[in-house]
Amino acid sequence: MKRTEEQTELIEENENEELSEVEEKNHVKTGEKPLSCSQTKQKDLKKRRSKKYFTCTQCGKRLTSKNSLDDHMRVHTGEKPFTCDQCGKTFLRASVLKKHLKVHTKEMPHSCNLCGKSFSQPIHLKLHQKIHTAVRDYMCFECDKTFTSANGLKRHKRIHTGEKPFKCSHCDKRFNNSASWKRHERIHTGEKPYKCSYCDKRFSWSGPLKTHERIHTGEKPYTCDQCGNSFATKGQLTGHIRVHTGEKPFTCDQCGKSFILSSHLKEHINIHTREKLYTCDQCDKTFLRASDLKTHLRVHSKEKPHSCYLCGKSYSCLQSLKVHQKAHTGVREYMCFECEKTFTSANCLKLHERIHTGEKPYKCSHCDKRFSRSGVLKTHERIHTGEKPYKCSHCDKKFSHSGDLKIHERIHTGEKPGSTLERDLISVHTVTRDSVIQDT
Repeated sequence: MKRTEEQTELIEENENEELSEVEEKNHVKTGEKPLSCSQTKQKDLKKRRSKKYFTCTQCGKRLTSKNSLDDHMRVHTGEKPFTCDQCGKTFLRASVLKKHLKVHTKEMPHSCNLCGKSFSQPIHLKLHQKIHTAVRDYMCFECDKTFTSANGLKRHKRIHTGEKPFKCSHCDKRFNNSASWKRHERIHTGEKPYKCSYCDKRFSWSGPLKTHERIHTGEKPYTCDQCGNSFATKGQLTGHIRVHTGEKPFTCDQCGKSFILSSHLKEHINIHTREKLYTCDQCDKTFLRASDLKTHLRVHSKEKPHSCYLCGKSYSCLQSLKVHQKAHTGVREYMCFECEKTFTSANCLKLHERIHTGEKPYKCSHCDKRFSRSGVLKTHERIHTGEKPYKCSHCDKKFSHSGDLKIHERIHTGEKPGSTLERDLISVHTVTRDSVIQDT
């Protein structure tokens, strides 16, 4: 009969109990003459024969006590009488529940004397310490890979054999390790045993909980060796490093555009495949997500909830504020490797690099003209469509450019451009707009 993990655990526990009993009985008291090897064996054999055993009626296993038999029978009946009052998880034995509770209390009494890392169970500490000693005494004969534990080797072997002994009780999916199986079943059950110690949010896995708690603690353990920026997850650091290297491993098979992160590619693919369900009631512009529409509506409402604490300038988008604040701090961590010019954001660097490459990824859908920036493409396409999304808040006049709207609204308000910089920006906008019209 194939043993489950719980059966194996009980068997090992009982064997350990028997071994301890033998060791205790064979311990020589001070002053006594030690027994010879043959005498010890005979003595043990007599005691074993005279000892009373409790036999399992289901599988024939013999156990040394009634309590051990009762524990063992739960493997067959499925009874789990010990329940965690934190997450409702049930267990065969009180000792296993006690170990489990350390997940919730964050108690980690077993610390590594070499690096200080702490663990909830001594067996986890022992396995960890092998990293420092480099002891890997379990080897796979298929590929010569070595492991620190027999269990690690056992799990690895399933890669070669293709064995998947753990089957989901809700669907036909199978797994080669119990941890993946348990995590998968929570998709069906909705169980979320890991609760944040700072708020009421719960998680199905311990990994996302650790990442989430860093929002509360502010911990950012992953640091970029290029610019010193720190991140809460290893994935965020990996994505950030690609800003420095220029690597973009995720490519859209629809238009060939490449991205630093797979999540950015997924977002982009929606442009090609997904219907835009969210429409602005002010200008009829459509969006993929409700959150994008909410951000866009601030263009019309003039709402700017994000203010700079240094100069008071306000922004409708938090990311715009973050980029602005770098102007005060002087942090320009993104550098062009062609001309060594530095920038405050990855996006600014990306746009700048197109000057060197000549890349113009944005093509007009009405003519063959191409552009290096999406904003310039949108402005250009309005020449063909006649779209005028910017409406005056004082009259019914509409404009195709936000700059034109700002200039027009000053007729109503009597406001004059307050600075040379502002007048220069209006001038640049007018020249850019005129050049777009001429090029067309």
